[in-house]
Amino acid sequence: MSKTKVVVRTHPGIHASNEQTILLSESIVRRWRIPTDRFVQLRCGSVKLKVKVMTTPARGELRLSHHLAYQCGFGTQPITLRLAFQAASQTIRIGPVIGVMLNRITNSPGRRFGIITTFCRELTDACRNEGALVYFFTPDDIRSSQSTIDGWTMGPPEYHGSFPIPDVIYNRLPSRKLDNEPRLQQFLKSAKSEWNTSIFNEKYLDKTEVFEALRHHTGSTRYLPESHACHSPAQLKSMCTKYRVVFLKPITGSLGKGIQRISRTRSGYQVASSSVVGVSKQEYASLGALVTAISGKIRAGKFQIQQGLNLIQVNGRPVDFRALVQKNISNRWKVTSIVARTAGNNRFVSNVAQGGTVSTVGVTVNKSNMNGNKKGVSTRLKQAALTIAGGIDTKIPFHFGELGIDLALDQDGRIWLLEVNSKPSKNDSSLLSESAIRPSVRQVVQYARYLAKL
Repeated sequence: MSKTKVVVRTHPGIHASNEQTILLSESIVRRWRIPTDRFVQLRCGSVKLKVKVMTTPARGELRLSHHLAYQCGFGTQPITLRLAFQAASQTIRIGPVIGVMLNRITNSPGRRFGIITTFCRELTDACRNEGALVYFFTPDDIRSSQSTIDGWTMGPPEYHGSFPIPDVIYNRLPSRKLDNEPRLQQFLKSAKSEWNTSIFNEKYLDKTEVFEALRHHTGSTRYLPESHACHSPAQLKSMCTKYRVVFLKPITGSLGKGIQRISRTRSGYQVASSSVVGVSKQEYASLGALVTAISGKIRAGKFQIQQGLNLIQVNGRPVDFRALVQKNISNRWKVTSIVARTAGNNRFVSNVAQGGTVSTVGVTVNKSNMNGNKKGVSTRLKQAALTIAGGIDTKIPFHFGELGIDLALDQDGRIWLLEVNSKPSKNDSSLLSESAIRPSVRQVVQYARYLAKL
């Protein structure tokens, strides 16, 4: 079903005698066969209003009172939204209303959303182009009544107000702890059942969970290095005996922090630990000494142990690849971007936060020490990313709309999966983007439109 764009305006004087009347362009009323002789329902997110429609010759406009606009969460400025009429329920739907859930919002004008303020601005601009209302909120902004949410818009003008429960919630909470907060989970459950709200990226993925799930997805198994949740010294000892290099990764870590590379050397074993400030190294004379030293850390079961890979390098620095895979307006996975990330000097992780640099796949692969044919690598990486995204969709029973998939190439050209992030940062791809609104941001809004059916 096609949708119509309308400019929604408030006109305080027109409806003074009847707050329940709205004015809608005559051409839109004809196209959608909207009745004007009886009350219909106007729906915006969770807000449902009984209104009577009058026609206006103004093209592409919906005019309503300040009171109705306030109930829908609109400011004083005109806003472009999409409109559809559902004859069966006699409902005019306008929207979509998109709520972006963040972990914190500051009191600093211009930097209200901290380090992702630029992203929120792009998302707001993309919604303006697509015809959607977006607002931003935290779990603390959810009211106990669960009928409205307090939130912020980017504007112009920026304002704080009360908004409907959205058609779509885009979950940007950065941790499992926040995701699993009981009060939040109860709200999300209610929003789904009562308001038919769609929620995507609804779950924070940890590393072990991803690998366990993909072991049961036929297409993805070829990309999996040996990997386990590390619970015991015996498991650590077994992996270190089997492989010359293994990695210990925090199950819930990010930005490359806390990763330890364990390497067998001529004189024993070396443990290199990665942090934002640098890499620290510790030598052990034997595997037994190593296991004794770090057994306390692994007994808590908060680490994944993974087979070390002989990654391609550029000037002695290891390279990996970040693919951003997103659902599009047709509900299909699409690789929005893929970049090569080269580790900084004396580093073994490629994250930009730890000095890594970003470049295109082709340029980086051509500079690398990969053996054999370097043509077609980008295509193979994209196919691997799409296969893995399909595996996550199939084997993990939660709703994801985008995934950051970290891949690697060994020196023989084989592709390996490193990890999957369900709350991917936009920073890596932004370094190669020249557009005011990145394709990754536009894709979020278009997928939200698909979910809202507007």
